[in-house]
Amino acid sequence: MSLLPAWLAFDGFAWPWCLLLCLLPWLVRLLPPIIGDQQPALQVPWANRLQQVAAGNRGLVSPHKFPWLAWLAWCLVCVAVARPQQLGPAVAPPQAGREMMLAVDLSGSMGEEDMALGGRAVDRLTAIKAVVSDFLDRRDGDRIGLIVFGDRAFALTPLTQDRASVRQQLQTMVVGLAGRSTAMGDAIALATKRLQQQPNPEKVLILLTDGVNTAGTLDPQKAAQIAKQAGVRIHAIAFGGDGAAVSLLGFQLPLGGGDDVDEAGLARIAKVTGGKFFRARDTGQLVGIYQEIDKLEPVQRQGQAVRPLIERYPAPLSAALVLGLLAVLWPRRTA
Repeated sequence: MSLLPAWLAFDGFAWPWCLLLCLLPWLVRLLPPIIGDQQPALQVPWANRLQQVAAGNRGLVSPHKFPWLAWLAWCLVCVAVARPQQLGPAVAPPQAGREMMLAVDLSGSMGEEDMALGGRAVDRLTAIKAVVSDFLDRRDGDRIGLIVFGDRAFALTPLTQDRASVRQQLQTMVVGLAGRSTAMGDAIALATKRLQQQPNPEKVLILLTDGVNTAGTLDPQKAAQIAKQAGVRIHAIAFGGDGAAVSLLGFQLPLGGGDDVDEAGLARIAKVTGGKFFRARDTGQLVGIYQEIDKLEPVQRQGQAVRPLIERYPAPLSAALVLGLLAVLWPRRTA
């Protein structure tokens, strides 16, 4: 570890041969002096005054009488020209991820409390928030956007690497925020529109719903064809219990009603775009599905770290300027 301050420490020179220029003043001093004609070329009445002025101008530097301050300033200039460099801290290249949109169904059926989380019964949306939040923690390097859909589809967050803002918007979602119906086709179309504008070829949509398409202007199968043409890969998740019971602390609590999930339609959507269809009937299965998606859509990890070169020439160059000024002004002050 260097004992010098950070702005003085360096590990080497880019052009070390420039240090040989430090000898240039002595080489100039070895040159024979220039002997001029001793005969006066011009007779003027003020010649004696000119000689006195010339003799009194001792602040000028002569190559045959090189002051030590000026020589030191010259050496520092040579050091700066040689470009002293220091290895900076290791920097890893950024991770190469995907453009990923998360489309979450907020229709009325997402409020059914047929899920278990932490030993208590919760509604489907609460379970989704917990699982998707954990999924976001593992997607370092992706640009992620969030879409919700009910009667219509809305983009809550654009594609961004700020996963904290996506997680914040995720936690603020409530059932019925976008309406009580399910505009699945519109959600696919909106996600495709946002994704196809990106240059990254890895475009993924994770579509999560617990129902069938009951609203919107675009049929989900037609929207899937558009997504395929745009290079968007859709992983479709059908979520929700069977409507019979929920497991809580080892007991099966009966629940009324049944689910109407278009599993066949979701499977076709996934297949036509090159994605995969999943069925989750409880929170544990949903966790496993997002872990499986992590394997299907892996984030390229950081490459080998590199240490950038930091230029350290400003310090010797600044010192050379200060010493050069002293070399010129100091003789004048002591004259």
